[in-house]
Amino acid sequence: MTVSPLFLNAYTPLSEDNPGLPPRHPPNGGVEWPDVMGALLVLLLAYLFGSIPAGVLVARTYGVDIRKVGSGNIGATNVLRALGPGPALVVAFFDVFKGGIAVLIARASGLEDWLLGGVALAAILGHNYSLFLGFKGGKGVATSFGTLLFLDPVLALWTFPIGVSVMLITRYVSAGSLAGGVAAFVLSLALSRPPWEVATVFLMAALIFWTHRENLKRLQKGTERRLGERVEVRDA
Repeated sequence: MTVSPLFLNAYTPLSEDNPGLPPRHPPNGGVEWPDVMGALLVLLLAYLFGSIPAGVLVARTYGVDIRKVGSGNIGATNVLRALGPGPALVVAFFDVFKGGIAVLIARASGLEDWLLGGVALAAILGHNYSLFLGFKGGKGVATSFGTLLFLDPVLALWTFPIGVSVMLITRYVSAGSLAGGVAAFVLSLALSRPPWEVATVFLMAALIFWTHRENLKRLQKGTERRLGERVEVRDA
């Protein structure tokens, strides 16, 4: 039985670019299932990329298990105390840009606004709770900065000197990290950034405070390690 095209068109919504075919997207602003799967895939990739533990990998090349040294943190600060500035710079560079690359992949995939913010947070959560380390990890400062740098370079470059200045004045990396988180949120409000970005930056700052909760206690007690202090290195 042959069905008239006029009969089909009477019951099928038409697309603007091809009036003889159904629309690419569902009516009433719906989301196609492939779009949802694609967004979930990018979020998963961001988490997995964020999970790569650069600090552990770099320290292992020196025969050191960074999780058993100093604070046990896998970030660049603990690597600096244990192995010196060279390895620490490598770790910092990777931790910054793994967050940034996650944002670049998301943008290239067509994600924006709230989903883009979700990708940034997924990369940070990957670093903080790495799949490859039994859902343990670092404190997310470098990765947070990397995602912010690619989300909003102006906001990141205003935040950076504030955090670094506090760190150099106090000689506490944790104090600079906390100050940077607060500064980023306040500046996002002052610069009238869109709600999704303000919310993303707020959650970044909240995660920094959460992962630094023990540092806050040590800062209050005056027992926090200062920038430049070395720690005893034990073989892996």
